[in-house]
Amino acid sequence: MSVTQPAAERVRVTAEPDWYEGAGISLGVRVGNLVFTSGQAPIDAQGATVGVGDFEAQARQALANLATVLTNAGSGLDEVVKATVFVTDIARQDVFAKLRAEHFPSKPHLAESFVEVSSLADPEWMIEIEAIGLVR
Repeated sequence: MSVTQPAAERVRVTAEPDWYEGAGISLGVRVGNLVFTSGQAPIDAQGATVGVGDFEAQARQALANLATVLTNAGSGLDEVVKATVFVTDIARQDVFAKLRAEHFPSKPHLAESFVEVSSLADPEWMIEIEAIGLVR
């Protein structure tokens, strides 16, 4: 027996202003009851880097951007099931652990990869966060 299901529609997630529009990518894409975000950087709504040289300030901005994208998709930080955190200095893991506890307190805990990279799209960026969240 074979079951054929229609393909789920892909819906672009935006914000006003959409800080990634100029880059030609979506802030996120919703497919069915899942939302997949692009990596959220430490930038303000105009695309300017926030907290140059300050990892915690940059992480807080990236998390705020992530929350906005998820909310605009009908989800939220409390619905994140998987996150990938890219950092330019793995030694910052303790700072991010504190922020993770603040922003993702629900159990079961989310699945996460914490990855050091040599650089991000902008040399001033110290962190970028992408996630997969549920839409209920």
